[in-house]
Amino acid sequence: MKKLFVIVLLAVSTCSFAQNSMKDDIDIIQSLYGKNKKDLVNEFMKLPETQAAAFWKIYDAYETERKELGKKKIQLINDYAANYETLTDEKADELAKASLKNNMGYEKLYSKYYGKIKKVTGAVNAAKFIQLETYIQTAIRSEVQDAIPFIGEIDRKKSH
Repeated sequence: MKKLFVIVLLAVSTCSFAQNSMKDDIDIIQSLYGKNKKDLVNEFMKLPETQAAAFWKIYDAYETERKELGKKKIQLINDYAANYETLTDEKADELAKASLKNNMGYEKLYSKYYGKIKKVTGAVNAAKFIQLETYIQTAIRSEVQDAIPFIGEIDRKKSH
């Protein structure tokens, strides 16, 4: 029952997501690292002034696209929460395919922006950015996964 409460709480807390895009990701980043994402990126990248302005312009465009993927991810979590207790094969298939598509969207985004960042900072700094971004998104994904019950998990706990 505790897991059901967590998933319902997660679904309710993300309803205001559209009003404050990526608030959940930002909260997770701040709770994990004690600072906002842009400060974390700035501290890690340590770019010279000659590259910084061009990088931050690209970074802002990247964040805009990443936040759209984040919104879709939250919508999928909400859809899963809403359908958890009555999950059908059709709905599970729909959610799985949408989740895989969202994950591929992140990979395409990394590839697209690696090339753009490489042009203004070089390959080492572009690789550093992708490494950090992948690490951050993996940490966020892990935190979210810990809060979501596996399919059928609540039912198994009820029967024991």
